[in-house]
Amino acid sequence: MKTFEYTNGEITIRWEPQACIHSAICVRTLPNVYDPKSRPWIRPENATTRELTEQVAKCPSGALSILKDVTIKEVNE
Repeated sequence: MKTFEYTNGEITIRWEPQACIHSAICVRTLPNVYDPKSRPWIRPENATTRELTEQVAKCPSGALSILKDVTIKEVNE
């Protein structure tokens, strides 16, 4: 399954287009982040990590998910 990943440096949003049911909850919730007319259509730098996490949790299809970015410091601890 093809996936796309978009990061704000703290978390990464993973989008699975085949799973998306196009409910547009993401677009209505954070229109500065999700703009289907733009490329890339997801711009996570336009919201806080908390806002992104809360919005992704509302995705009814699970097409959007959150990956925590692992830094070198975290790996070495």
